[in-house]
Amino acid sequence: MSVVVVREEPAPAVDLGRSRVRLGDLAAVAASAMSSRRMRTLLSALGVTIGIASMVAVLGLSDSSRADLQTQIGKLGTNLLTIQAGSGFGAGDATLPDDVTTAIARIGPIENVTGVVTLTDPVLRNSEVNVDATGGVQAVAADLNLLATLNSSVADGVWLNAATSDYPAVVLGATAAQRLGVTTAADGQQILIGGKRFTVVGILNPFPLAADLDRSAIIGTKAAVDYLGATLAPSTVYVTTVPAFVDNVQSVLAATANPEHPENVQVTRPSDALEAQKAANNAFTALFLGLGAVALLVGGVGIANVMIMGVVERRAEIGLRRALGATRGHIRDQFLIESLMLAGLGGVAGVALGALATFVYATSQGWQTVIPPIAIAGGLGGALVIGAVAGLYPAMRAAALAPTEALRS
Repeated sequence: MSVVVVREEPAPAVDLGRSRVRLGDLAAVAASAMSSRRMRTLLSALGVTIGIASMVAVLGLSDSSRADLQTQIGKLGTNLLTIQAGSGFGAGDATLPDDVTTAIARIGPIENVTGVVTLTDPVLRNSEVNVDATGGVQAVAADLNLLATLNSSVADGVWLNAATSDYPAVVLGATAAQRLGVTTAADGQQILIGGKRFTVVGILNPFPLAADLDRSAIIGTKAAVDYLGATLAPSTVYVTTVPAFVDNVQSVLAATANPEHPENVQVTRPSDALEAQKAANNAFTALFLGLGAVALLVGGVGIANVMIMGVVERRAEIGLRRALGATRGHIRDQFLIESLMLAGLGGVAGVALGALATFVYATSQGWQTVIPPIAIAGGLGGALVIGAVAGLYPAMRAAALAPTEALRS
């Protein structure tokens, strides 16, 4: 009897391959989850939107303001210097020598020298006004080259000339005209200076670097002597220099203006005030950026909270996906991408809102709108970083769920 042995061949192994999910598929799943909870999505993104909008607006407004200041500085020049008599104990009689402008004009790099004499005579709209109710308007006598030295101009009427400066004619600063109720120089209106009538021949545009002159009624030096009996000891001297020699001229002005008592002379550079304003703006920018960062952090906490709630609510979905072959990495990536998309939505909206706020405010102030590229890139990048950090823990928690445990919930 023969025995037949049948050899059973093993079935070939089937290689199922590594489970893979495309990034686009994960993004679609994340977007679907976000759209199914629209109100929660919008409220979560709102925190990031406010934070990013604050930071973009702060950077945009800061740069717009600095650009406007830089334009003003460039237009007005940094070569204007102001000389005044010192005040306080031991500072003399707070006047400069009568020949101070002549002495200063001998300095080589000087371009223009203008002396201004502050008068004590009250300035009134008419004789019916109380002599003490001047509205802060002062009378000054000035040289004819005042406008050229200060780079200013006439808003209405004309500036003093060789003829009108000898007679009772007056030009009002912008603030002085407003306080005296003079709106035009065309109809020959008159004001009282020291009880004498002076005809208004012009109204000036504001002096950005000499605000005191905005509140002044300006007459010629000869008219001040002839009609008001003034002495021509300048209280302020304005000097413009060759820009390259500003520091050199500033260092010798005090000794030149008053050789006997240079310590009683104050020399200032008006454009330094604008530079100080720019520095102050930088300090406030840092402060508001800090506040924006706090708002962004609060938005990130809100996203983390929403994502953790999502993990709890979608345990069954996670278990089903794991049972159908999704790996821990797939689950982790899904929740992480959802968090990034949520933060990215808030970031885009925040950048747009911050740019709009910058445009509206800058336009209302007459500034050029400047939004630095770092504000846009930093806003979007910051939102994504916050989204990644906020979504990391919920994503890892979702990935750690076992399929059986998740399906039992």
